[in-house]
Amino acid sequence: MSGEPDDEELERLRQEKMEKLREQKQGQGGGEAQEAQRQQAEAQKKALLRQHLTDGARKRLNTVKMSKPQFGEQVEKQVIALARSGRIQGKIDEEKMKDLLSELKPDSKSFDIERR
Repeated sequence: MSGEPDDEELERLRQEKMEKLREQKQGQGGGEAQEAQRQQAEAQKKALLRQHLTDGARKRLNTVKMSKPQFGEQVEKQVIALARSGRIQGKIDEEKMKDLLSELKPDSKSFDIERR
């Protein structure tokens, strides 16, 4: 008598475990889809930047991204927004990139120390 309830209990536990494993597997599949979408968006961003920036401007942007990642991302977003809105004629060269960086650069706080 005690063997039958244990078998039923074991079967129920097995079914629950299988359901959890299926849910985990589906969750991982969703993560892979999100990763694929992120990679595709990154590839599109790089293609847009390659299309609208000269080599010198891309090098300057990469240098900025290495030293200040958040600011570099902000500049990339701005260039992409300008490109998508059609406000870029031709390619952005290094001089235009310098101007864009100086416009977007946050105001640096300076301290003037006067000696008396």
